Amino acid sequence: MSERITPFLWFDTQAEEAAAFYCSIFKNSRVISVSRYSDAGPGEAGAAMTVEWELDGQRFIGLNGGPEFTFTEAVSFQVDCEDQAEADDYWDQLTADGGEESQCGWCKDKYGLSWQIVPKGFFEIISDPDRDRAARAMKAMFGMTKLDLAALQAAADATG
Repeated sequence: MSERITPFLWFDTQAEEAAAFYCSIFKNSRVISVSRYSDAGPGEAGAAMTVEWELDGQRFIGLNGGPEFTFTEAVSFQVDCEDQAEADDYWDQLTADGGEESQCGWCKDKYGLSWQIVPKGFFEIISDPDRDRAARAMKAMFGMTKLDLAALQAAADATG
């Protein structure tokens, strides 16, 4: 069964470069196809127009549409990680070479696309049925850039 909903991302001119970058980070990923502008335009003939790729089975399409639109934090991609080491690895790769750290596990890559890097166990800690434990973890999270599961657990376990 094919996916019915595909994220379609508007880049200035870097869709092909971005697809290769993302595919280098995520396992089981590949560039599927690149369509190029012709002499009919509106882009430069031969330049990538659209790029289709998969990241661990999730299909994406990127368009080199020009500088009119840019990414905002209003849309982000959440990456659920198996452990802290995997979260650290994704965080480091996505923020490298011009990416930016934000807060509460959010970062931007060098193309301005926002990501949420979430280690396994995070949601269990912040939604603990013991409201005091959850509140202590949430308070700790608000002081973090990259999520640190051990620090969140320690904050949740702290008393008085």
